[in-house]
Amino acid sequence: MKKYNEIFVGDKETLSHIITKNDIDKFVDLTGDDNRLHVDEKFAEKTQFKKPVVHGMLGASFISTIIGTKLPGDGALWFSQSLEFLLPVRIGDKLTIKAEVIKKNDSERIIELKTEIYNQNRQIVTKGVAKVKVIETENKTAVSRKITAEVKTALIIGATGGIGNAVCLQLAQDGFNIIIHYNNNKAMAEDIKKKVESYKQKAVVVKADILQETEINEMVTTSYRSFKKIDVVVNCAASSIPNIKFQELLWSDYVQQLEVNIKSTIHIVQAVVPEMIKNGYGKIITIGSVSAEKPNSEWSHYITAKTALIGLTKSLAFELAPKGIRVNMVTPSLVNTELTMNIPEKVKLLAAAQTPLRRLALATDVAGVISFLASDKSDFLAGENIRVNGGQVMI
Repeated sequence: MKKYNEIFVGDKETLSHIITKNDIDKFVDLTGDDNRLHVDEKFAEKTQFKKPVVHGMLGASFISTIIGTKLPGDGALWFSQSLEFLLPVRIGDKLTIKAEVIKKNDSERIIELKTEIYNQNRQIVTKGVAKVKVIETENKTAVSRKITAEVKTALIIGATGGIGNAVCLQLAQDGFNIIIHYNNNKAMAEDIKKKVESYKQKAVVVKADILQETEINEMVTTSYRSFKKIDVVVNCAASSIPNIKFQELLWSDYVQQLEVNIKSTIHIVQAVVPEMIKNGYGKIITIGSVSAEKPNSEWSHYITAKTALIGLTKSLAFELAPKGIRVNMVTPSLVNTELTMNIPEKVKLLAAAQTPLRRLALATDVAGVISFLASDKSDFLAGENIRVNGGQVMI
């Protein structure tokens, strides 16, 4: 939660939600408001609206969400709200809820927020003004703060992948609390959470499509609500790498790889850096690919993206190092994970034969190096690319 003196006129927050029939059913069960205009299609068809209209207060309830979780957050006492319902909301509408600080009352520690709800057509459907009293918790003792500071938290993007899974378990063994990100495989994420907790560390599971900036921001907000800080971010997200001859590649193939490797990294870093700057500390670790230095055929789209990631990592390292944030990269060779299971066995055997250690990398090999970069032992490293390839490429 933001403290009163950390909130300024002009501060803004947003969140989004797609209205579903299940939302309406839950609202009716909770409130008993089963007005046929909201729940009966045949009834609504006979009215000027033609289709059922979502309860106005269902949409307005997300104002409570943005106040209670983002601006100002935990402990906010929302005591006044004006509302104007301007347009009907339907099932399937994507609502974007916005809040902006327009006034502060220092004597009573009250903030006024302009609250607006937009639909997917950028039309305002609901607007009003909220008044919120900022309630702050009592300061903990210096001893309590010291104990809390000793436990670091790591956010692992793509935690359900082979490398991400191994990183979660390694950092849990190192004493980190773990934020486990997934997009589709919730069952595996929950299984990783149980394993992390078996090491006596705290864990939370968060879902986000990392190609969507709003979902990244919501993921980070949820993470801060659970652990108050993020000390380390490891971006292990990956996508399949189809073999495509250069003449047959489309620009969209390049864009797909650039979005996974570059766009997602930019938005993730932008989401976590402000708090890291406030704390004067942070570790950000990206994952490269040996193919950027030892190219192979039919991977032009992937190699281009990974090469760009090298440049992005170095530029971020240079800019953020003076603020106490270290940005580094780990570049593995071919790793024996589910992502590479469709690569022909002949190619894997050849890669192993070209490696002085005569085997493919394991996810635990990569996790071990990330463990070092996440620790205080790597505090004097910035912009480095540590290669985990068994000697396949030596520079």
